[in-house]
Amino acid sequence: MYAVALYMLAPGQAERIGSVYPRHRAYLDAFQAATADILLIGPFSELDGGPGSMAVFRSRAAAERFCADDPFVREGVVGEVQVRDWNALDFTPFA
Repeated sequence: MYAVALYMLAPGQAERIGSVYPRHRAYLDAFQAATADILLIGPFSELDGGPGSMAVFRSRAAAERFCADDPFVREGVVGEVQVRDWNALDFTPFA
């Protein structure tokens, strides 16, 4: 079963994204190189109602490991993290 991690920015933290992003990106690249567990990742469109992002992982354990050490989370840029199990349907590229 796959897992989806949902991030919502902490109030007042949008201006910190740029300064923390290089550490987040380095962590993401190292995590992916070591595990290949991230299937999709990226921010929501501002047209969707606000700042945040999501990622799809191969497992809940991988999602929880990633989120626990992500600089965006550790440094308080992300205020809310949800990890949810996801059942991919037959026509998705991950099924």
